[in-house]
Amino acid sequence: MFIGASIALNSCSKSFLKPDPLSFYEPTTTFSTEAGLMSTLAICDRHLKAYWATDHNEMLTLGTEYIFSELMVASATDKRTMLCDIANMLTPTSETSYQNIERTNSIWYLWEETYKAIMYANTIIQFVDGVQNLNEATKNMYKGRAYFHRAFRYMALIFEFGDVPLVTRMLEVPKQNYRSTKRDAILQMLTRDMELAVQWVPDQKDLSLTGMVNKGACRMLLAKCYLAIGEYAKAKEQTDILINQSGYSLMQNSFGTFNDGGEPQTWPITRNVIWDLHRPENKLIAANREVIMGMPNRGANTESFIQMLTMRILYPFVFDNRIQTKDGKQALLNIRRDNANYNPKYDYMRAFGRGIATFRPTHFSTHSLWAVNGVMDAGDLRHSSQTGNWIRMEDYRVNNKASSEFGNPLTLYNTNGALLCSDTIRRWFDVPHYKFFLDDPVNEANITGSDGLRGATNGGIADWYLYRLAEAYLLRAEAKYYLNPADGSIKDDLNAVRQRARCSQLYQGAVTIGDIMNERARELYWEEWRNVELKRVSLCLARSGRPDEWGNTYTLENFDKQSGTGPAGGSYWYQRIVHYSLYNKGPIQINATGNSNPNYTMDKKNMYWPIPYAAITANNKGQLSQNFGYDGYDPNTPKWDNWEDAVADENTN
Repeated sequence: MFIGASIALNSCSKSFLKPDPLSFYEPTTTFSTEAGLMSTLAICDRHLKAYWATDHNEMLTLGTEYIFSELMVASATDKRTMLCDIANMLTPTSETSYQNIERTNSIWYLWEETYKAIMYANTIIQFVDGVQNLNEATKNMYKGRAYFHRAFRYMALIFEFGDVPLVTRMLEVPKQNYRSTKRDAILQMLTRDMELAVQWVPDQKDLSLTGMVNKGACRMLLAKCYLAIGEYAKAKEQTDILINQSGYSLMQNSFGTFNDGGEPQTWPITRNVIWDLHRPENKLIAANREVIMGMPNRGANTESFIQMLTMRILYPFVFDNRIQTKDGKQALLNIRRDNANYNPKYDYMRAFGRGIATFRPTHFSTHSLWAVNGVMDAGDLRHSSQTGNWIRMEDYRVNNKASSEFGNPLTLYNTNGALLCSDTIRRWFDVPHYKFFLDDPVNEANITGSDGLRGATNGGIADWYLYRLAEAYLLRAEAKYYLNPADGSIKDDLNAVRQRARCSQLYQGAVTIGDIMNERARELYWEEWRNVELKRVSLCLARSGRPDEWGNTYTLENFDKQSGTGPAGGSYWYQRIVHYSLYNKGPIQINATGNSNPNYTMDKKNMYWPIPYAAITANNKGQLSQNFGYDGYDPNTPKWDNWEDAVADENTN
């Protein structure tokens, strides 16, 4: 990572030293025109969506964020290296290979790729003032957008990795004597930058293009910065402006194009606002008044976009003989549409996709989360199987004509109580279909050949949300909670989101931080960076002294400096995990070929991921700080206490 000079120094051979002006990377020339700035900004935008849309056959980067939360766990149980025993597996040397993207997680990717994106943003910030024929307002607009990209990445880094190196400029020579900069110092810089970005970046209504950083997105990120530094009233002010003065509104009724869901005879969709809101073809249209910023990822030129294999990676692995019927037959078959036995009423490969379940939701995420006031909310469209938005395993029906159970719902147990599913971690869980269903015309059209998976759906290119107005309501509720937990209007912000989802249960009386985080989990699943948000809230609780839903309070001195896997202590992030997930509950016996006895563990020290050893050794003229609890941790390692000193030091070697 250390850092941009590697672009210029591609070789150490003597021939490289021979003067050859045409081969030298000259940033002052490359970025002397507005076209150079626009190209770099386009790279920033494309890189942003790559966190959600990962063009890989078995992984989605964001899954790593979710397995470090209460909402998901790793579930590729055929892999012995599956990241489940996190307390023991996660070390400074365990995450330094791109192989991890392919096999278990994306921690190293989230370190290395995030610093690359920071480099792109720094390029714009550093060179924009040298571009001739641009007025001051235009230069500031470019700076503001680059500030957004840099701040978004650093917000992720500091809540994933804690105190990290602060890099704010392109370097003329490699720098190998970095120090880590303290989390709060970086937050102060990000807040300053985003205050400027809110002034300089135009509203979406004043832009000719959709998907670029706009003023509303800058306000959202500024609100999160204010929350993180304890400026709760300022955070509320920003969300007030978004909700009341910026022209956005929650979508209350069906709109845009209706997508019938792939195979309506197998799985009919009753049109509703939640389904329409999450269709890629509706996310960025003018009629959608809720989108604040989205990421374009669809269109005629498919080579410009990145596949999102949500229907392969996030749906249960059901199409083999390890899910059986009561009479011992394979329950679900992929019968191609050119086969005489094909019946469109049972085309689950097309309607639900060919899942391999690299990640799966927790039972809390699919079941108990949806109870409000002690009542399971049957009306909530976000959890509605009746409308087609949500899939339960019992919604699959046996499509094997050789079975006497043909046409009946899948069942988990035989009449004698024996399991009919070999691996309930990977093969038996609910799915928020309205979030993950994506059209896949390429694979659907491919039904020839001998492969039994031909014609299956994996997912495809799709526009995605970065920020929606619904999150502004939830951020405002959070700010109000830190200011005054007894504020009766907190419930109104949560209920605004719930009423749109046609919930029958609304919040009454006092609201806890747990209620707010639960509503975020329901509304923003696979949109927010769940691990980052939980850790941001952990900091806010420690800074404000407000209690969590169990009455625990936290302190800045030690909320992120504890270790162990016991039920007490740690941070709010840890408490959510041990209360609601599979972690620290003991080994699970399954009948799988790889990790046949997975033991899901999480340590309090995993509040932050270890600083990769490869980054520490590359910085061989200085010392980066390792995080508490990991090999190499030294509380006496010097760090920058303020961002100004860290920036000043960047000019030294």
